[in-house]
Amino acid sequence: MLIRPDKKRLPEHIEIETDTSAVRIRLRSNPRAQRYLLRLPADRSGPVLTVPKGGNAARAERFARQHIDWLIERLKDRPDHVAFRPGDIVPVRGQDHEIVPTGRLRGLITAGQTEDGFPALFVPGDDDHIPRRVTSWLKEQARTDLTQRAENHARTINKKIAAISIRDTKSRWGSCAANGRLSFSWRLILAPSEILDYVAAHEVAHLQELNHSDRFWRLCAQLAPQTPTARVWLKENGLHLHGFG
Repeated sequence: MLIRPDKKRLPEHIEIETDTSAVRIRLRSNPRAQRYLLRLPADRSGPVLTVPKGGNAARAERFARQHIDWLIERLKDRPDHVAFRPGDIVPVRGQDHEIVPTGRLRGLITAGQTEDGFPALFVPGDDDHIPRRVTSWLKEQARTDLTQRAENHARTINKKIAAISIRDTKSRWGSCAANGRLSFSWRLILAPSEILDYVAAHEVAHLQELNHSDRFWRLCAQLAPQTPTARVWLKENGLHLHGFG
């Protein structure tokens, strides 16, 4: 059953009936896209259909029906553990990117755009090695961004950071030890930059206030004015970030 939209507004999703079930497909408008694009995000959040400028739900439905067999096969073939495979979608600094193999055996991962104008990570090497290479690249990007943000905040309050480590922690996004060592989750690179900046500011604030007192939160807000909204964002979307990799 297709959820019928208001013609003037793109609905959030459509549902395509198959012989065995209904497949829900999220619709995402992208004025830079040159055609309809059907993709599977790497976080198992379900298929997404990109609608170009001038597109509408009726055309999106026709496109989805034309590719429903391909989509069903991809959904069946997906492994239990989510990897960064060719064709998957992964957010980088909050913006979705498609993983695109370059076909070359050597080289560095580069960020750019596909011919359709969709943000992409161009990854060299054998397809079997792409998940590992993408994960390593994301961790390095996280280290670069978090180091820069944390050091900037530390200079603001005239504090020194003993060391910064990047890990894959499940229970917290960052930590600050009494000896001045900071630790962060690499998955923050998947979030919008202002969220990463907030976590960096939060842990740097602990260099001065190793507690969660009112003074701490005032200092945190001085370093990162987006603190209230960033905390809400992490509560609502944090679990989503752990669905990748």
